[in-house]
Amino acid sequence: MFTGLESLSPPDLQALRDEAAASKAWPFEEARKLIARYKDGYPEKGVLFETGYGPSGLPHIGTFGEVVRTTMVRRAFELLQPGVPTHLIAFSDDMDGMRKVPPHLPNQELLKAALDLPLTVVPDPFGTHDSFGAHNNARLRAFLDSFGFDYEFLSSTQCYKSGRFDATLLKVLAKYDEIMAVMLPTLGAERQATYSPFLPVSPSTGKVLQVPITARDAAAGTVSYTDPESGETVTVPVTGGHCKLQWKVDWAMRWVALGVDYEMAGKDLIDSVALSSKIARILGAKPPEGFNYELFLDENGAKISKTKGNGLTIEEWLRYAPPESLAFYMFQSPRAAKKLYLGVVPKAMDEYFQFAAAWPGQSARERLGNPSFHVHGGPPPAYQPPVNFALLLNLVAVSGASDARMLGDFLKRYAPGCDPEGDPRLKAMIDAAIGYHQDHVAPTLKRRAPDAREKAALGELEAWLAANPAASAEEIQNEVYEIGKRHQFEPLRGWFQALYEILLGSSQGPRMGTFFALYGVANSRALIASALDAG
Repeated sequence: MFTGLESLSPPDLQALRDEAAASKAWPFEEARKLIARYKDGYPEKGVLFETGYGPSGLPHIGTFGEVVRTTMVRRAFELLQPGVPTHLIAFSDDMDGMRKVPPHLPNQELLKAALDLPLTVVPDPFGTHDSFGAHNNARLRAFLDSFGFDYEFLSSTQCYKSGRFDATLLKVLAKYDEIMAVMLPTLGAERQATYSPFLPVSPSTGKVLQVPITARDAAAGTVSYTDPESGETVTVPVTGGHCKLQWKVDWAMRWVALGVDYEMAGKDLIDSVALSSKIARILGAKPPEGFNYELFLDENGAKISKTKGNGLTIEEWLRYAPPESLAFYMFQSPRAAKKLYLGVVPKAMDEYFQFAAAWPGQSARERLGNPSFHVHGGPPPAYQPPVNFALLLNLVAVSGASDARMLGDFLKRYAPGCDPEGDPRLKAMIDAAIGYHQDHVAPTLKRRAPDAREKAALGELEAWLAANPAASAEEIQNEVYEIGKRHQFEPLRGWFQALYEILLGSSQGPRMGTFFALYGVANSRALIASALDAG
């Protein structure tokens, strides 16, 4: 999916770099935060970006959105600051205790017996990996690899147990009271009475315990608690994986320990980011840059919930459209609430190709604002389908095409140079149009009969097509327009909507001149005649 900047000539690359310093595209605005962060020079490690993942479930469309948006900021920074190393960490919170069993998983009894164990200790209900956490981590890596993301995977369990977090964990223990002063006001009275940043891992059961800390020794690096089963006092080190942190403190600790410079988060985590940022400062570090993106809504404007199952899965999107179209949708207005359902897929795909087609003729400034540039981290591929997806859907609807070869015959008549069988991307687009129509469009279509004025206008259109069998798409479009004016459709869009409703069974549709040319004049005349007979 990512093409990079390598194909650009030095003058074109420099022109982009010159314009990027003032570009209003949001990835450049975010990248400039990082430049300001290091105005006195960059550390040897360069700039570190992070995305987080909770492996109690499988990667989903939100996972993709966070990684692709972060990658867009990373690529924008690289254009602005060539030569500065950048890295992206995909971090898995796999040491979290499993507090409840997801209802859709197999082997429910096996999982219920593992409640409160770290996810990397919980048995894999699918039987393919050493643990449930390992299973989902493998799925995450395969998921990210399938899109070509450049990242380093880090496991919370490995970081805790290897000692990578030890120095920062000791800082948390040393700053215990200051951190508690930040956290306690955010909790209810009952939670305040038992809260501690540290969650000991029981030496006897391996469970991640949510218990009060009864004593702490910063010099020794230990905390003590009362064992909930034996009632005895247990003392454990806070290092080496013997404890983990409550998540808001954990988030701050991770930023500090890894040196994270940039991490974005959903709007629902604004308060959590603020708290973790305060804790990072207590630990002596500057919190990362970032911004809060808006969450997606379903078709009815309700918040998407995994529990309700009212969201769109990434598999559903990719069944009908390429990943570039999804990345394009993620780029658009990330701070605005947007509906995410199957109805947005055709429009997103067509708009992506429109922006990609515009790239060659654009100025450097326009290119930096072109979403396709950010989708690919450089110039978009030159590929352009001969027709858009919306038009293909309408063609499927009226032709009844049920296989790619049948639909390909229409395309070759309209665009003789195209090769549906030899062009895998076009073939996939045709197959997707047929599948999308059968799955989601056909059940909603309902053609209506024309009224008297519409019947007269359609009759005139059919007669004109009969007299002009070799007319081009543009000539047909002009005549459709003129017929609407002659029959006094006010506003004129009422005439086009009538064509969509009468001929296609939908309230919206394609440019009719292009559609008639693609479908063929003879077929179009038959379609109109059928509508006139029905009226």
